[in-house]
Amino acid sequence: MIDQASKAWVTSGVRPGESIPIIRGALHITHVRNPGVAFGMLAGKTGLIITLVILVGVLAVVLAVRSALSTRVSLAGAAIIAGGALGNLIDRVRVGRVIDFIDLRVWPVFNLADVAIVVGAGLVLLGTVEVARNRS
Repeated sequence: MIDQASKAWVTSGVRPGESIPIIRGALHITHVRNPGVAFGMLAGKTGLIITLVILVGVLAVVLAVRSALSTRVSLAGAAIIAGGALGNLIDRVRVGRVIDFIDLRVWPVFNLADVAIVVGAGLVLLGTVEVARNRS
């Protein structure tokens, strides 16, 4: 919900392509509509991307729930990944592109759903390391 609210805020006040400095040279709000996935890969393949996101999301949740590697940390990570993926999937279905706006000037523009996916992946990795450490 926070991801979609932030995107609604950006689309209501910032024109596509417009960039508003928050901390000049370090943090800008830049309205970008990404037709692809990470770094613009698979641009214009919206149907394929939607299908892949759904398949990977279902697979990730099934594996997280059924896996011997499941810990509270990894399950929380899987849930956070699913939430982030859903936020970007909503954009793809609704407007055919993902709305990005966080611009650090040293990395491609991204959004809160992307942050959730990265944080969730880190938690899944942390949970996996925890299980591996307990087994040894």
